[in-house]
Amino acid sequence: MKILLSNDDGYRAEGLRALGDALAPLADITVVAPDRNRSGASNSLTLDVPLRVLPYDERKFMVVNGTPTDCVHLAISGLFDDESDPDMVISGINDGANLGDDVLYSGTVAAAIEGRFLGLPAIAMSLVIRPDSGNHFATAARVAAELVLRIRRTPLHQATILNVNVPDVPYEQLRGYQATRLGFRHRSERIVRMDDPRGRPVYWVGPAGGGQDAGPGTDFHAVANNYVSVTPLQIDLTRHSMLDDMRNWLQGRVE
Repeated sequence: MKILLSNDDGYRAEGLRALGDALAPLADITVVAPDRNRSGASNSLTLDVPLRVLPYDERKFMVVNGTPTDCVHLAISGLFDDESDPDMVISGINDGANLGDDVLYSGTVAAAIEGRFLGLPAIAMSLVIRPDSGNHFATAARVAAELVLRIRRTPLHQATILNVNVPDVPYEQLRGYQATRLGFRHRSERIVRMDDPRGRPVYWVGPAGGGQDAGPGTDFHAVANNYVSVTPLQIDLTRHSMLDDMRNWLQGRVE
């Protein structure tokens, strides 16, 4: 089995290293990761400048001056043109949650989605770190290995994307797995205005809002209760239930 790893926290991230170490006994691992933190990059591709790829570490490990999506796209679309494609893409382990609305912005999830675009099953792994919670990347790495073993034993549909959020606790404190849906956050907090050294205003995006739709069945609720949240994602954003209403609306008269 061959697995491609990527992330959005950059090639030196602790979560990526933990993920690679946990999966190395199970599969032939290739890593293609961004050269710096690209959190919030979503599904962006770099089209205005050329991409450079440099080797790193003793493993089959490449560093790209681009986004997580760039990394996966290059890896599957010719970077290793003398080799067969991987069997799976796993992104992470993200240093923080990717719950609810986060998936729309997440570079971690975007890397997994790019694998799906290119025909591979994919998993996005995140550790839901909170202040003083411990940074238990080994827990999330062990969960990732368990999921790979499950998929090896009982393959999922090729179109599957799993968004996995792991509570930041020792492995023994996990209560199990839950299949969940995405919840929703409250709106983000206000932007943060500051002045640069020359007195000119600069702005930071405010912190993400807390869970608004966070009841039983959601990813928020599962993680809050020390369950691993596993959410199957789909790419089709069409609101199918509205198509008939939209056809009628479009056929109406315009005065």
